Amino acid sequence: MPAQARRSRPQVGDTAAASARPGEWEKPKKGIMDPLLHIQDLTVQFDTDEGVLTAVEGVSLEIYPGEVLGLVGESGCGKSVTAMSVLRLVPSPPGRITGGRILFDGTDLLALPIRELRSIRGREIGMIFQEPMTALSPLHRVGRQLVETLRLHREVSRSEAWRTGADWLRKVGVPAPEERMHSYPFQLSGGMRQRVMIATALMLEPRLVIADEPTTALDVTVQAQILDLMLAVKGKDAALLLITHDMGVIWETCDRVAVMYASRIVETGPKNDVFHAPLHPYTQGLLRSIPGLQPDAERLPTIPGQVPSLIDLPYACTFADRCPFAFERCRLERPPDYATDAGKHRAACFMAPKWARERRAADRPIDGKSAESAPPNS
Repeated sequence: MPAQARRSRPQVGDTAAASARPGEWEKPKKGIMDPLLHIQDLTVQFDTDEGVLTAVEGVSLEIYPGEVLGLVGESGCGKSVTAMSVLRLVPSPPGRITGGRILFDGTDLLALPIRELRSIRGREIGMIFQEPMTALSPLHRVGRQLVETLRLHREVSRSEAWRTGADWLRKVGVPAPEERMHSYPFQLSGGMRQRVMIATALMLEPRLVIADEPTTALDVTVQAQILDLMLAVKGKDAALLLITHDMGVIWETCDRVAVMYASRIVETGPKNDVFHAPLHPYTQGLLRSIPGLQPDAERLPTIPGQVPSLIDLPYACTFADRCPFAFERCRLERPPDYATDAGKHRAACFMAPKWARERRAADRPIDGKSAESAPPNS
């Protein structure tokens, strides 16, 4: 997919684009399909010299079979720690999961004995790590690592595992796969190493794939290829949790999106609803900062202020000091998740119900600002 096409996205409040929304994945009605992964009120903390750092606080997420959920937010907001917590890969010490539950197909992963959890890692839940050079062993050839992964979870011979590994390298677009099976990771390009990681995660046909910023270090052309590849080779009923800080990747790839800020989820909803009618000021700021294709566009707006320290998080809204709409209540109380559209679109903001009512009354997308104060989208 050309890079130009990937950057050409509807902007916040684009009424024409919103009125012609394509068919989107919708949360099934209760009783028809249960969540494959259900994270409930997850809290993860790290002990540091300065104090206890809360990397994830009260995070709740649901992912359904066949769905692609995007978890987006700036660096350091807790996305990767959330992902690592699912498989209990948070290094301890200094990290520890201090609260919540993580249900995978109804089983609480946090309560499982480690031996049972190991049988789920890889086979039921696959992980594509952010940096393949640190995830792949530099001391072993690619083929050996693929073979060991297969034989750990399946009763197959070494020769059969070798053939399966080579087949998967071919599926993910690695040229001369038999030759690459004999290569060390450092002998491959960044794009090829990422393809090896995808093959490693998908060849066991897991029901859930967690991809932690799988395209961060790649150029835009290879990035598009990798994203298209993940969607093409994952199983039809497999769910994908895609972690990124790129709103363009979210738009191109995901069905639903969860926005994370300073260790908390601040907004979740179907992709089109979040892009065309964001209900949290932080989401609105992210979307306004997306570069457009207009050559005469003004300077992109920025979000003023600084992210609060995760060692001293405020009890109330963590975005209040940077929010142009904040009032006294925002600094005294923690906003609950306000739900709209039968619960499909939720935002942790006291202004969300008002903006949702304005949207329904006008029967059009909103950008969160009132008519008299809303600047034109740049």
